[in-house]
Amino acid sequence: MKTADRDSFRAFLGWSVAGAAGCFGVLSLPSLGPFVLLGALLLGAWLWSVFALGWALGGLLAGAAPPVLYVAWLNRDGPGEICTSTATSQTCGEESSPWPLLVAAIMLLVAGVVVFSRRRPD
Repeated sequence: MKTADRDSFRAFLGWSVAGAAGCFGVLSLPSLGPFVLLGALLLGAWLWSVFALGWALGGLLAGAAPPVLYVAWLNRDGPGEICTSTATSQTCGEESSPWPLLVAAIMLLVAGVVVFSRRRPD
C-alpha cells in the first residue's frame, strides 16, 4: 500500500467517523455506549485493514470534537441550576459550564487537523 493511500483525505474522514463514534460511545456509556463503541471498534479495525496507520489517524482527534461540542451546547445555559417552566410544570437541572468543553472541542479539532497536515507528500 502506498503512503498516499493511508494519508489520504478519505482515510482522514474515515478515522474522523471512528473518533466521533468512539467519543459518543464513551459519553453515552450507560445507555447506547457499548453498542456504539463496538461499532467504532469494528470501523477502526476495517480502516486499519484498508488504510493502515498514517497521518490520517489524526482524524480520531478531530472526530472526537463534535460530540464534545454537542455536550457543550447542551450545557449552554450553565453553570448552575437551570429551571424551565411550562403551563403545568416546572423542571430544574444542574448544568456545568460549557466553556471548558468548548475549549476541549476546539483543541481536539485543531490537533487532529495539525496531525493530518503533517503528512508527507509523495
